[in-house]
Amino acid sequence: MYSLRFSIIFLALLVSHQVNAQKQNPTILHKVNLLIKRMTLEEKVGQLNQYSGKVMTGPANEKKNDLQVEIKNGWVGSMLNVKGAKNTREVQSLAMQSRLKIPLLFSLDVIHGYQTTFPIPLAEAASWDMSEIRLSAHLAAREAAASGIHWTFAPMVDISRDPRWGRVMEGAGEDPYLGSCIAEARVKGFQGEHLGSTDAVMATAKHFAAYGAVTAGRDYSAVEMSDHEWKFRSQ
Repeated sequence: MYSLRFSIIFLALLVSHQVNAQKQNPTILHKVNLLIKRMTLEEKVGQLNQYSGKVMTGPANEKKNDLQVEIKNGWVGSMLNVKGAKNTREVQSLAMQSRLKIPLLFSLDVIHGYQTTFPIPLAEAASWDMSEIRLSAHLAAREAAASGIHWTFAPMVDISRDPRWGRVMEGAGEDPYLGSCIAEARVKGFQGEHLGSTDAVMATAKHFAAYGAVTAGRDYSAVEMSDHEWKFRSQ
């Protein structure tokens, strides 16, 4: 009865479990703790800021100049939509001018391939082939990492029950068990055997619990998720 709830909890923990399973380096942890102690409140808050990088690669403008200043001040933690080794290196060089020289994380929606395009996630789910699904995620991660990307916003693990929802094709369908198996395969494909390798990127099991239970198929809309509804959707 509670298979849907269990699946969402499992998927939310999957990424963090894989990271924690890797051997911790006490030297790195010590350096991180020392760095945090040196950070100002503004710099700590800045690590939570993410900006879209489209303005970083276009013509010079006021917004671009302001963003460059914020990066140099250490007030930006990650960038979205900056891709390509040339562009990521250029923006990263700004972060290296900050007081503590904390590097930026570059993120992108790598949903079904990067340079090489694979079937959409719903089509991959129809194959029931976990090894091939994991392989497609790994190949996408290898290409994305080579272009300077560290982090992808995939896999989408929402359980889709309303065909009117425009994001149905981004997930694995309506079955919680199949969805959890595919999510595990894709996370392992993206992150590889060792998160931090040159052929791996961080995965994101999205979205927040019950996001897929949309009202009338409307994205970014209200969701009714009472305990009764949880139980109904778990059957």
